[in-house]
Amino acid sequence: MNSLWLIPALPFVGSVVCGILHALTLKARKANPEAHGPSALAGFVAMGAIGAACVFALQAFFAIRGDTTSVVSDPWAWIPIDGTNTANVAMLVDRLSGAMALVVTGVGLLIHVYASSYMKGDPGYAKFFAYLNLFVAMMLILILSSSLVGTFVGWEGVGLCSYLLIGFWYDKQDGWPAVAGQKAFVMNRIGDASFLLGMFLLFTQLGVGFDYSAINEAAASRAGGADNGMLALAALLLFGGACGKSAQLPLSTWLPDAMAGPTPVSALIHAATMVTSGIYLVIRLNPLYAMAPDVMYVIAVVGALTAFFAASSALVQRDLKGVLAYSTVSQLGYMFLALGTGAWVAALFHVITHAFFKALLFLGAGSVIHGMHEEQDMHKMGGLRRHMPRTFATFIAGAAALSGLPLLSGFFSKDEILAQVFLQGGPMYLLWGLGVVTAMLTAFYTWRMVALTFFGPERFDVDRVHPHESPPLMTVPLMILAVLSVIGGVMGLPHVVGHLFHVPHYLHDWLEPVTRAGDQILHRGPAPHLADSTEWLLLGFASLIAFAMAHRGFHTHKHGLIGEETMQAKHPAAAGVLSKAWGLDEAYQKAIVAPFKLLAVFIAVVIDQLGIDGAVNAVGRSAQAAGTKLKRFSDGSIAGYGLWMGAGAAVLALVLTWMGA
Repeated sequence: MNSLWLIPALPFVGSVVCGILHALTLKARKANPEAHGPSALAGFVAMGAIGAACVFALQAFFAIRGDTTSVVSDPWAWIPIDGTNTANVAMLVDRLSGAMALVVTGVGLLIHVYASSYMKGDPGYAKFFAYLNLFVAMMLILILSSSLVGTFVGWEGVGLCSYLLIGFWYDKQDGWPAVAGQKAFVMNRIGDASFLLGMFLLFTQLGVGFDYSAINEAAASRAGGADNGMLALAALLLFGGACGKSAQLPLSTWLPDAMAGPTPVSALIHAATMVTSGIYLVIRLNPLYAMAPDVMYVIAVVGALTAFFAASSALVQRDLKGVLAYSTVSQLGYMFLALGTGAWVAALFHVITHAFFKALLFLGAGSVIHGMHEEQDMHKMGGLRRHMPRTFATFIAGAAALSGLPLLSGFFSKDEILAQVFLQGGPMYLLWGLGVVTAMLTAFYTWRMVALTFFGPERFDVDRVHPHESPPLMTVPLMILAVLSVIGGVMGLPHVVGHLFHVPHYLHDWLEPVTRAGDQILHRGPAPHLADSTEWLLLGFASLIAFAMAHRGFHTHKHGLIGEETMQAKHPAAAGVLSKAWGLDEAYQKAIVAPFKLLAVFIAVVIDQLGIDGAVNAVGRSAQAAGTKLKRFSDGSIAGYGLWMGAGAAVLALVLTWMGA
């Protein structure tokens, strides 16, 4: 199916067209600074490109129903490697990439519709949509490529686009967007270097090229072998790349700063595209990770620590988007915790539900910020439910799903992860406990955010700020995402609930052809299940803590800032540490950034200016001094010139005489 190439190609073409519209707009503004140019068309072009890509993704998705587990385009032989291997690139839609493509194009389309209104009037309107379309195109290349090489092209592409979009408002006076974009770019390059090393090591160890099917087959054939240390190292290095893209410790600090970009960018990065890349990569290579249990344990530990670190940091943030940013890092940690236990389906399930409710929450936050004239500090909000009823109602649906309230999408996907961790037993009980604590913190900070934003007294300047509801192009996507956030859990009902109502776990059955090899390596037989009674107890416990902590978070803050001030007064040290996200950024500044700046100054001043430039300048000054002294002999005196000519002739005669002797 060569039409598969159209799925990433259409948004790429849309990006080019929007770029041309931006160039034409700049040309028109040169002639007339008041001219709008054709930039207004960019929104329609971008939405049309994503919409068409979504249609082709749906077509491919329905083509793999039944006995057909995948469809693939004709390959493009890109890079000859040696006499037997070539790096081919093809578009592959199977049960995993098909589901991801629908999320990327579907949620991406809603974000584009929202952005067409949110960014209206911005001088870089067409340029913004050029970047946004390119971002989606690169993400589609990442997930649809049939080989690691193609994935790496998309991997680097989304890194570039994140830099462009996070720093889109680079000319702001505080300079924060430009710095945040650079930070995201550098942090991702660290992870990308790890990805490259893992990819090359995998090639040298397996010798089967870069195609996913060949890698997974070769890895499965070596499962249980005694000499798989280098393959485990390759898996660990690839996970290092995933840590960069998916913001896991220690490479997590760039994602909260990504809030400097426009809100639609935050929604696209955090919900539907870039940050899910690492989860996709591990699921795609599940046989490789299944044969490296030590690496999987590392993944689980990193995921659990990241989830707790970010959730605790979100407790005291004042920036509305900042809370959601740390929440995203925390939820990504949950996904990696699932991957570390071999719960591939649970991880993808949470990827999908998280895309629904986190896109909803970010776009809802953007609606609040839009109505509050760009105010993002929750301490300066309050009582907004009366001014923004549609935003409020949809935001509540997203908050309920994020906090894991029963029967909503986030409840089912998060519960499945915790149940799978609990099933492992042994040391995993500690990680399960950390996951439970994180779930409690999530419910608390989510409803703290709701209370401070929409309830309590109005804390904004009524003379300057006039809150208002957003236009339909912004609120209709919120409504659609709210519905998906509420009903999305149906695709993965727990075993006991599905058995009670005779409903299968649709996502598990759908993904089985992709995860079969990894499951067989892990379990060597049928996968274990929790007893029905244990699963009911876990469901009940999850419901109890979600309700209890949501109630506490809401009622502590529904009357204004009293709860905030009490927390600051009782625990000033803890509040200070958490507000700075455990000081990780400061530690990087002291341990890495400051020493490298000193080294740069040493190289620039001592080595470059004093050493290299000093040596070159010394040679120049010596030549200048020699010229100054020699020019004294050119004084225009005929007698002087005759004397020097005679002396020269005498010296020449002596030399010739000596040579003749």
